Amino acid sequence: MKEITYKTVVFGGGCFWCTEAFFQEVRGVVEATSGYSGGNSETQPTYHEVSLGMSGHAEVVQITFDPTIITYEELLVIFMTTHNPTLLNRQGADVGTQYRSIVFYDTPEEKQIIDIAFKELQTYFDKPILTEVSEKKTFFKAEEKHQDYYENNPEYLYCKEIIEPKLERFRKQYGEMLIKKAS
Repeated sequence: MKEITYKTVVFGGGCFWCTEAFFQEVRGVVEATSGYSGGNSETQPTYHEVSLGMSGHAEVVQITFDPTIITYEELLVIFMTTHNPTLLNRQGADVGTQYRSIVFYDTPEEKQIIDIAFKELQTYFDKPILTEVSEKKTFFKAEEKHQDYYENNPEYLYCKEIIEPKLERFRKQYGEMLIKKAS
């Protein structure tokens, strides 16, 4: 029996709680971990440092996936259509470089996939895609209270008012690609 080799990708699309919640439902995603990347230092930042814009890191999600079930391209399209990639350093009420839209790549092949996808996706947006593209940098796992945030805190106001409506739209749009099919 052939052993599966999982791959990882790191995306930042504003608050990591929303991005994590989307990808935890995608078939082929083994794990979605909230964290920080793209900053000025190689030491573990705190949520406080990141949220104040002190570290230069973005809130990101590291997605571990099974490439025999879902492709890098499919994950990229999901990411680009579940946040607004035409906004610079903001998503909704979250403003600052820590909430920037960013995609990290590992290989020249992934960079090429990103370039092609952005050209194709640009036709769906009225404004230019401003998502930053960067060679993968160190990923720092966020504090434990930020992991599985929506799942662990569904009654919190932020989850009910912000994440839940986004998840409903996401489930309708990507129902066939989800672990639990949308009803």
